[in-house]
Amino acid sequence: MKSLKIIGLALGASFALSASAFAQDITIAVAGPMTGGESAFGRQMQNGAEQAVADINAAGGVLGKKLALQSNDDACDPKQARSIAEKIGSAKIPFVAGHFCSSSSIPASEAYADSNVLQITPASTNPLFTERNLWNVARVCGRDDQQGIIAANYIAKNFKGKNIAILNDKTTYGKGLADETKKSLNKAGITEKVNESYNKGDKDFNAIVSRLKNEKIDLVYVGGYHQESGLILRQMRDQGLQAVLMAGDALNDKEFASIAGPAAEGTLFTFGPDPRNKPTAKAIVEKFKAKSIDPEGYTLYTYAAIQVWTQAAAKAGTTDAKKVMATIKAGDWDTVLGKMGFDAKGDIKAIDYVVYKWDAKGNYIQIDQKGS
Repeated sequence: MKSLKIIGLALGASFALSASAFAQDITIAVAGPMTGGESAFGRQMQNGAEQAVADINAAGGVLGKKLALQSNDDACDPKQARSIAEKIGSAKIPFVAGHFCSSSSIPASEAYADSNVLQITPASTNPLFTERNLWNVARVCGRDDQQGIIAANYIAKNFKGKNIAILNDKTTYGKGLADETKKSLNKAGITEKVNESYNKGDKDFNAIVSRLKNEKIDLVYVGGYHQESGLILRQMRDQGLQAVLMAGDALNDKEFASIAGPAAEGTLFTFGPDPRNKPTAKAIVEKFKAKSIDPEGYTLYTYAAIQVWTQAAAKAGTTDAKKVMATIKAGDWDTVLGKMGFDAKGDIKAIDYVVYKWDAKGNYIQIDQKGS
């Protein structure tokens, strides 16, 4: 009995030490669509966050402590995102890498601001995210008003005199991107022949496709996500419409090629220069490959978001969100995406968008610099 008591005391001490060590961890969060239609991007974010935390901890952690990662699923639902933000704030978590959808990032950011949480999104491109004078927001990606210009420049150069259609899914991201592209096209003297909306989650686009066919559309620009874009493309081909489909950065996951099938070949989209090819990312990319993970899309953007926060917290000597954000905006940071600086709004100072094309093998390749 005595030996059992000793064992019990030893186990208790072990658990106490473990709990004490865990209590010393700094918990940070990643938030995005881990389930639902955009879960492919949630996986990218999760992969990037996990690898960043593992690498930072292996290098000694932050402020003498290890990082612990909390994962949160918003399913790209604004209400769910707001609820998650309130929970993260209540838990006194100082930093979140997220969200993915602009329609999630924008409402969540207000809750984060109220509870002293610093938010860096790797993927939300709607300009409104950084245009509301919130102190706590930043992004490591570009904006739709930059992306739309590149798309419009490419269309104006390569589809001059052709019939253009613009579609959007009514979401903050999709409509915002379509509107910015339309604005730049109209400024270039090109008026679209069709401008229509659909609902995110729709499956049947035959009525829209019939109109596109009747109007003899040559290029369809879609402001929306990869699932609906893939279905629109397939139904275009089913009706014999050979128009080129072009969209934004939400097409940068191989799931698009799986949805569209052979029809994906020739589809265009805008995104930043492939981060996997950057010299600053080479060692990290090799780590992902060793795990049989392709760090496509926003994987490395999420990694970079955590790098920025980590370096700034170390320099500031604290995890206090306001002090860390002031430090972020005052400095330049070394990331897998290269050196990164931020303006007063929280936007990165240097961003390039380029045009990519999906090929017959289900891969995308860069074909154009800055829409020129």
